[in-house]
Amino acid sequence: MDTADRVQQAAVRLFAERGYHGVGIRDLAQEAGLSSASLYHYMGTKQDLLAAVMRASLEHLLVEGEAAVVSASDPGDQVRALVRMHVREHAERRLQTLVVDGELRALEQPQRAEVVALRDRYESLWAEVIDRGAAAGDFRVPDPALARLALLEMCTGVARWYAADGRVGLEELTERYVELALAMLGAPT
Repeated sequence: MDTADRVQQAAVRLFAERGYHGVGIRDLAQEAGLSSASLYHYMGTKQDLLAAVMRASLEHLLVEGEAAVVSASDPGDQVRALVRMHVREHAERRLQTLVVDGELRALEQPQRAEVVALRDRYESLWAEVIDRGAAAGDFRVPDPALARLALLEMCTGVARWYAADGRVGLEELTERYVELALAMLGAPT
C-alpha cells in the first residue's frame, strides 16, 4: 500500500471514529505513520482529504450501482441487484459510509457541491429504476420518491449495526433486505 492510500485509510478510520472536527493533523500523521510536515504532501488540506475520501467512496458506489443496474433487464431484478450491492457495500465498507453520511456537514464549498452531485447521481440510479417499475406496473407504490428515500436509508443503516460475527450472515441479510425492498415497493417477491 502506498503512502497516499495509507493516509486515506487513516483518515477514514479517524473521521469515522471521532468525526472530522475531532481529528487533528497530528492525529492523522500519527495514524498514518508520518510526520505532520510530510503529511501535507500526501493530503493537501484536511478539507481536501475529507473530500477525497468522500469522492472515492461515492465514485466506487456509483460504479457498483451502474453495474448492478446493467446486470439485470427488468426493474424488479434491477432493484434486487441494487439492494444486494448496496447492503453488501455498506456492511463491508462501513467506515467509509459513516464518513460520507456523517461528515457531509463538515465539507465546505466547492467540494461539498461535488460530493452532493455524486450522491445525487447514485440516488438517481435508484429513482430511475423505481420510476420505471412503477410506470410499468411492476411496483405498486403510491410515492416512488418516498419509497426510494426509505429504501436507501434502510439499506445504508446496515453500516451502523452490522457485524460479520453477528447472528445473521451477510448473504442471508442481503436476501432479507431484498424481500423487504420488494414488499415496500409492492412488487412480487
